[in-house]
Amino acid sequence: MKISSKVFGEVNNQVVHSYTLQNNKNIEITCLTYGCIISDIRMPNSKGEMESIVLGFDTIEDYIADSPYFGAIVGRVAGRIKEGTFQLDNQIYNLNKNEGKNHLHGGTEGFSHKVWEATPVENEDSVGVSFTYVSKDGEEGYPGNLLVKVTYLLNNNNELTISYEGSTDQKTLVNLTNHTYFNLSGNIKRPVLDHVLKIDSSKFLELDASLLPTGEIVSVDHTPFDFREGRVIREGAESDNLQNILVGKGYDHPFLLGANNQQQVSLYDPVSKRKVDISTDQPAVVVYTGNQLTENVEIRGGTSQKYLGICLETQGLPDAVHHKHFPSCELNPNETYKAITRYTFSISETI
Repeated sequence: MKISSKVFGEVNNQVVHSYTLQNNKNIEITCLTYGCIISDIRMPNSKGEMESIVLGFDTIEDYIADSPYFGAIVGRVAGRIKEGTFQLDNQIYNLNKNEGKNHLHGGTEGFSHKVWEATPVENEDSVGVSFTYVSKDGEEGYPGNLLVKVTYLLNNNNELTISYEGSTDQKTLVNLTNHTYFNLSGNIKRPVLDHVLKIDSSKFLELDASLLPTGEIVSVDHTPFDFREGRVIREGAESDNLQNILVGKGYDHPFLLGANNQQQVSLYDPVSKRKVDISTDQPAVVVYTGNQLTENVEIRGGTSQKYLGICLETQGLPDAVHHKHFPSCELNPNETYKAITRYTFSISETI
């Protein structure tokens, strides 16, 4: 196993480095100090051909100009916060509104746009990088000085583990996730419409016209949202279900997960035979099938189009601060925010 680094570019006179993690099983993961971005994951297909399985760019300038959060850590709070405002202990806080009337993925310059401090990690059985960032009191409108640590670790079991930690000196909100777009066809040869997705989830959140949760928790039974036995993404893109149509013909929905932390999500490409299994201690996964991806933007390996990637964002429930029956995303000064998600890469004949 090994780790290597190089200069990737500059942002506001800050040098951005890339780190490439390699195990002994032909898995390579490259990440950046800008936004903790996972810029590339390379793995073989069933024929042994090494290819990229995520969407990304070749230059820092492209990430700054065009990226729809490709591979980034988003926060302080992932997803949308209604009308960019919330109340904590009788104090009202107004956030930057970067999607119409709402606040999205941490704001105008959330964690995905920051240069993080990086420390390489080399253990006996894994290699990785620990990233740290201090979000100052008032940044994007959030209260409290928040110290955040995100660690990526790759081992020889073909497992990538993402660990999150956070501590604050004032009550605040925290809900972090990674926004990688997967495409297991390899080098974006095909959209993800014929990928098979399996989720251990019996309920999902209904969305309104602004793609905010209405507060209703809906059963997946007899809907295109039932992934318990595996379902082809295309079925949602071509569905006449109003929830599928609402988000641009596909999915952009939070699915509630069980608490067993065991392989709750699986993504599979029947052609390349590549498979990613995901386990997490988070209460939800937001499934976004690239319905809103901008057409014809130059990205690594080609040009962007709808359905070219799928995001599987493990996290707390979006806009939880406005729904008391959702698990809270509040963090107090005497607490530590912790979350962990593990991705296992393999070749398989079935989902």
